[in-house]
Amino acid sequence: MSPKPNHTNNRREPAAVAAAAPVDPLLQLLSDNKLLSAEQVAEVLKEQQRTGNSARALVLEAGFVKEEDLLVVIASHLGTSVINLAEREIPEDVIKAIPASVARMYGVVPISLDVNGVVLATSGMPTPVVVDEIRFILTRDLTFVLSRDADVKTQVNRLYGDESDSMNEMLNKLESEMEADQVVELTEGKEDETGLEQAANATPVVRFVNLVLYEAVQSKASDVHFEPFEQEFKIRYRVDGALYEMSPPPRRLALPVISRIKVMASLNIAERRLPQDGRMQMRMLGRQIDFRVSTLPTQFGESVVLRILDRSTVSLELENLGFPTEIYDTFSRDVQKPNGIIIVTGPTGSGKTTTLYSALRRINTIDLKLLTVEDPVEYDIEGIIQVQANEAIGVTFHNCLRAFLRQDPDIIMVGEIRDLETARIAIQSSLTGHLVLSTLHTNDAAGAVTRLIDMNVEPFLISSTLESVLAQRLVRMICSKCKAPMQPDQALLERLNLSVETLAGRSFYYGKGCAACHETGYRGRKALVEYLSVTEELRELINERKPTLTIRAKAIEQGMALLRDDGVRNVLDGYTTAEEVLRYT
Repeated sequence: MSPKPNHTNNRREPAAVAAAAPVDPLLQLLSDNKLLSAEQVAEVLKEQQRTGNSARALVLEAGFVKEEDLLVVIASHLGTSVINLAEREIPEDVIKAIPASVARMYGVVPISLDVNGVVLATSGMPTPVVVDEIRFILTRDLTFVLSRDADVKTQVNRLYGDESDSMNEMLNKLESEMEADQVVELTEGKEDETGLEQAANATPVVRFVNLVLYEAVQSKASDVHFEPFEQEFKIRYRVDGALYEMSPPPRRLALPVISRIKVMASLNIAERRLPQDGRMQMRMLGRQIDFRVSTLPTQFGESVVLRILDRSTVSLELENLGFPTEIYDTFSRDVQKPNGIIIVTGPTGSGKTTTLYSALRRINTIDLKLLTVEDPVEYDIEGIIQVQANEAIGVTFHNCLRAFLRQDPDIIMVGEIRDLETARIAIQSSLTGHLVLSTLHTNDAAGAVTRLIDMNVEPFLISSTLESVLAQRLVRMICSKCKAPMQPDQALLERLNLSVETLAGRSFYYGKGCAACHETGYRGRKALVEYLSVTEELRELINERKPTLTIRAKAIEQGMALLRDDGVRNVLDGYTTAEEVLRYT
């Protein structure tokens, strides 16, 4: 594990972390067998908290333990053996003993089959939940042996084809397997709670839903949409801000599939007239994945959206957000201030929450008390007291803020300033010596001031408390696997306020499209930002109720780069395309 910068967000010394944090079973096992020291366990736990990666991956990455030694220890603990899977010939009937979807989802390879069950090779410690799920799906007794992780992955790909094959295989089998009586009754409108539950727990439905979620996590999707229409049942993933549709399952399976999701999220499966919200967890790809579930009654059934909260795909470190150096330095200084208000602004899905979480992690030290009220709480951060807003029972942003002031906080984060009452209490908190972080929905940084004035906040209160406004957008990055140069035409240059002379021979880039980026030419996203630091001159303009245009012009005069300027910089540096910048700025 490479040394990390010594930022002040480390709340405990290593020994204290080891003592206080719940130890991963694998870390406990390695520690008991004297393969890891207490300091190494503490370091892995700290890195796991930061990245969300599995303990196994971090231990091997750091070189604390060799994979061969790790497998021997796990095998001894499980009472099994280690095999060389790369040299094992597996008969055809054994390969067919488990579906490709199961092999991929759980990372297992069948190596033998008899009347007593199936022997599966895997690379880690299967949890009791995983064992029960596989046994339930296969309806066989299971025995596990261990092999190297790379060998398991290689054999899964060799024996079961590419990932699209497993999904197509599942769709082909699903219709024939779901001829059970309860599904026929459900489609005829005789839905009762028992029938719904039976359909939701049917083996093919369980397997199909697990595979859909696995493929979504594998594709680094942020959301999964299950959408019933009159003649079809659509399932779409949102990857890098764009929706992609998978091969649709049969329409009549919408109710069992949606009921399965509601069962997993502990929602009322019999209630289909009212919206419901819930959460669920699944262990996939060696890590815990959280899902936020939202149901919405529609004309043809319930539409369900799952927001995937995967810590390993989101970096909560300021230095990893990709800000320009001058904005990173200024923002880092501002969040260290003892009081004032810092606002992050942008439309829904622009990464505001990620930026705020990263700022909180930077200033999260043992000598400060941090409180947040969010709707919803997306990620748990150790050492920060986080409150879930719930307007139905009166847990509103402004009510929580009032209560926060009696909790002796140093730093407060409020998910969004939505109304005058919340704005007033945020300002009051700032004036009484607290740093307040929040978000607003505005098009640019200067617009945040006008938005607050439109809420009837007095300008002198804004000017005396507002420290800075960060506006941001997320644009898709060009896929590094199929990136290629291109020469922009004159019309495109004019739209970006560039000229051939300005380019000085530099190229634009685009993605040709490849398997790695699903033929889109884009893979991953990064933020475009503009940063308005509230200076004395700007405070005077705010007091005079000057319009957004005047405030923006003064900020530009003082050195603020607009979102479009940052976009052009990213185009010239080869990170994104001109089309993406023009679309979002």
